[in-house]
Amino acid sequence: MTQNSLALYMHFPFCLKKCGYCSFISYPDKLESVPDYVNCLKKEIKLRTEGLCLHSLYFGGGTPSLLSPSQVADIMSSIQTVSHLLPGTEITFEANPGTLSLPYLEQLSGLGINRLSLGIQSFSDAELTMLGRLHDAQQARHIYKQARTAGFDNINLDLIYGLPHSTLLSFKANLSEMLKLEPEHISLYGLTLEEDTPMYLQVQKGLLPFMDSEIAADQYQLAEEMLESAGYHHYEISNWAKQGYESHHNLTYWQNRPYLGLGVAGHSFFQNWRTANTIDLDEYLLCWQNNSTPAPSENINVDLANQLAETIILGLRLDKGVSAEDIEARFGTCVMDMYYPQIQECVELGLLEEHDGCIRLTPRGRLLSNEVFWRFLP
Repeated sequence: MTQNSLALYMHFPFCLKKCGYCSFISYPDKLESVPDYVNCLKKEIKLRTEGLCLHSLYFGGGTPSLLSPSQVADIMSSIQTVSHLLPGTEITFEANPGTLSLPYLEQLSGLGINRLSLGIQSFSDAELTMLGRLHDAQQARHIYKQARTAGFDNINLDLIYGLPHSTLLSFKANLSEMLKLEPEHISLYGLTLEEDTPMYLQVQKGLLPFMDSEIAADQYQLAEEMLESAGYHHYEISNWAKQGYESHHNLTYWQNRPYLGLGVAGHSFFQNWRTANTIDLDEYLLCWQNNSTPAPSENINVDLANQLAETIILGLRLDKGVSAEDIEARFGTCVMDMYYPQIQECVELGLLEEHDGCIRLTPRGRLLSNEVFWRFLP
């Protein structure tokens, strides 16, 4: 990562089946549009990344692993033709274990994909069925081993805590199964259900129990203990990594550095502008096929006050917290002076701690991070 390089995210809004908890922009019934989408994405890549220097590429979704290897190769070639990839560029590919095979993984590795992110979510078949996942636990373990055989030496596994019916004991079993695989990176997400998801409706109808926030907090704390004992660094609220395997791409977000998001629902922060692409697949395709740019669904100039607040809030997600020296270098202001009342209040509440010119969340603050973040808004 350099001062002038960016992270590039590409969204693939296609899946075989919509999971019960998913509120991301994805379409389970439009796979016939994938070839057209790839062609349109290539046009957007040429228009928006030409001449740029990139330190990270991220294929996200949806389910990027529904792309054929030749389509992935086509997209990679488009990027490399118009932009410059720094040496050692991190190239992450999100994948659903239910869509993978060894030949596919070998071809991805051969194309230069050097980081794989597997949406395992659980090692309990009952929980996977409840979530609506395509794979079972045995298949998840098998695909992980296949990824190793294909040459991947940087793998992230996603796991969800706070699930209906889950207990501290059942989550401990999930963590133990994951640790047996020894991935380089682990992301843990607390279940949140938006109102338009099937699982939310099931909870509202009494078909599933409400999530117990105390059990979820206990599960999170258990993860902190178990993952630390296993040698993982808890470098961000939801993320753990072995030394040297922190996500370059996501660090771009948490450090509030520039990034571009392409494709349907892609979000960008570039040259002080925060923009978002349309979430309408048909609109996206129609515009690019006619060589016009879809109107952004969001286009906001972020002033310095908001950039400062966002940099502090995002930085506090990191284990190292926010450095007063870094903030002064970027914004010409002393965070300790400007936010003295807010910082002292959070310190007294046991949510923040000050150390060597830095402020960072305490273990209690990680559980109640939103109680800290809103205090720094302009």
